[in-house]
Amino acid sequence: MEPLPRLTAEQTAERLGVKLETLYAYVARGRLARRRTAEGSTFDPLEVERFAAARRRRPAGEGHSAGRPLMVIDTTFALIDDGDLFFRGRRAADLAHSRFETVARWALTGSWEEDARFTAGAGVETAREVVRALPESSGDRDRQLVAVTALAVADPFRHSLRADIVAGAAERIVSGMVAVLDDRAAGHADDPLAVSLWHALTRRQPSPAEKAALNAALVLLIDHDIAVSTLAARAAASARAGAYAVVTAGLGALDSPLHGNASRAAHRMLARVADGDDPARVVADSVLTASGPVPGFGHPLYPGGDPRARTLLEFLAEVPGSGRVLSAVDSVADLVGERTGAHPTIDLALGALSLAAGMPDDAGEVIFATGRTVGWIVHALDEYREQPLRLRPVGRYTG
Repeated sequence: MEPLPRLTAEQTAERLGVKLETLYAYVARGRLARRRTAEGSTFDPLEVERFAAARRRRPAGEGHSAGRPLMVIDTTFALIDDGDLFFRGRRAADLAHSRFETVARWALTGSWEEDARFTAGAGVETAREVVRALPESSGDRDRQLVAVTALAVADPFRHSLRADIVAGAAERIVSGMVAVLDDRAAGHADDPLAVSLWHALTRRQPSPAEKAALNAALVLLIDHDIAVSTLAARAAASARAGAYAVVTAGLGALDSPLHGNASRAAHRMLARVADGDDPARVVADSVLTASGPVPGFGHPLYPGGDPRARTLLEFLAEVPGSGRVLSAVDSVADLVGERTGAHPTIDLALGALSLAAGMPDDAGEVIFATGRTVGWIVHALDEYREQPLRLRPVGRYTG
């Protein structure tokens, strides 16, 4: 077998976010091994991942991820405690068995309605026309972003901050974001939203287990502490932006490789392993090209593993024909776990779901954006009850 690709010193320093001098200090202290060649020093990408994971791992019991938190923001919906995720005191893993619209309406209004339905409203036709005018190179996330703006223009109450109007707008936004993706989704407007989204993302007819898996993914992604996109949404709400502007702010921050787009790289990585490529080479290649951790591994809030990933992979295990993809997941997870100690995240599970379903590699991003839109507006409703502009920090000149 050909030797695995290795990282240059410059690539290693960039991956760790340190200067070359600091990198060589790690080498001198025996914390990282290097191989000297005529071209310079090179490093084992999986050893670098292990070292990076150890550096970012937080002490047990610490309530916030390692990094540079600017503030602590009170939240009333999501709680991460003892390695698990809860929505208003109920395990997200348990809620994943309920229909997305039911959980979403409960999140927005506090009312649990088993037969909850979301409709896009009159503005969806305008949104479809606008989306159809986009270039063919546009992705589904582009279509969703443009659709939110078009839906806003058609809503005479777009600037209202009244809780019931904002909650109603949230349902129309989410439904509209799905309806504009493909005419096949429009043909399933009376079905549960997960079914409409399925038909927008793949031409395969879904089995009951596949519908349940996609529905579970949407529920699990509704909210998750103060993620970057959630902070952006809350900052917009702090300035009293309406529901549509809040979602636009969230979508902008979500469109990033270290947040909402991570499942695309995970999908590609799993596809190569499922097609027979050596897992070690695939993971090494992923580290070589990524600007962050191995795609789909090592969530700082879950040192013991992401419960959302476990839950979604359990749903996927019930899907007929998913064995090939799940074997790829196990192969990569065993390798990365052994070499770095990192566990799968929801992004790996999303990549596995989209791959098993025959969806494009960016489908996980669309699923993420659709589910998280509800959470952004839940946070906006919280923020509207706070002092306006409280999330406007003060800059300190350092030039």
